[in-house]
Amino acid sequence: MSIYRTLLGALILLAMPFCAQAKVTVLVHGYLSNASTWERSGVNAMLRQAGWRQAGHLGISPTGFTDVALPHEDSDKLFYTVDLPSLAPAPIQASWLKAALDRISARHPEQDISIVAHSAGGVVARLTLVQYGAGKVKRLITIAAPHLGTDKAVRALDAVDDGGMFGMIKEWLVREEIGDGMYNTLQVSRGILFNLVPPAPGTLLYWLNIQPHPDIEYVSVIRSGGYVIAGDLVVPPFSQDMNQVPALRGKSKVYVTVQGHELTPNDGRLLAEIL
Repeated sequence: MSIYRTLLGALILLAMPFCAQAKVTVLVHGYLSNASTWERSGVNAMLRQAGWRQAGHLGISPTGFTDVALPHEDSDKLFYTVDLPSLAPAPIQASWLKAALDRISARHPEQDISIVAHSAGGVVARLTLVQYGAGKVKRLITIAAPHLGTDKAVRALDAVDDGGMFGMIKEWLVREEIGDGMYNTLQVSRGILFNLVPPAPGTLLYWLNIQPHPDIEYVSVIRSGGYVIAGDLVVPPFSQDMNQVPALRGKSKVYVTVQGHELTPNDGRLLAEIL
């Protein structure tokens, strides 16, 4: 009789509907940007069209994160946006992202987390995983991220290097060309710009790219050019491929999109497919 009871119990369990666990995704913006870029670009609209609902937003304030839970319909696909201090060096941004992930993990203790990070946010997200561990994160998707750096960071650093005999003259010329606002922004963000220069001994990317990475799923969304679209003029395509990172060779799936560096609704459609 005990055998029959066991079999009957197993059949009942199989017949019962299982409670589906929610998918949780965290959207991370890049340099000179903020969380609103996901909304303005149309990415969030495409995610909503695919059944995703925004569950909250974590911002920054002098006292720490502002954690805003947003009303949303019942859904098993939830996403959060996070504001990071995008002008700060990558290690500082990584500490903020770690705090945000801890908050979200505490809210969804049974769920795995996917991170989607655009541009410099991809480097920050990877640094977070290497420094603090994956925790609940099971997948990292980067879009147009400079994993092997970008010469645009080198040029920006050079533009605001006002040392030397003719430094004052150079500063005046550069300010005339790009404006005081942009010049001052580049000056205060020298830390993150140096974090995004191509790997060489003494740079963040040189260190980061040879560190052991968590055993999670990695996805690289790479920009390419076409007959009409020039492609990404900020980060070269090879730098966007995590397979080019020594510690991640052969570990990243790759999707190629024909468009520029900025986010567009096409990214939302692709993310809905990947996620």
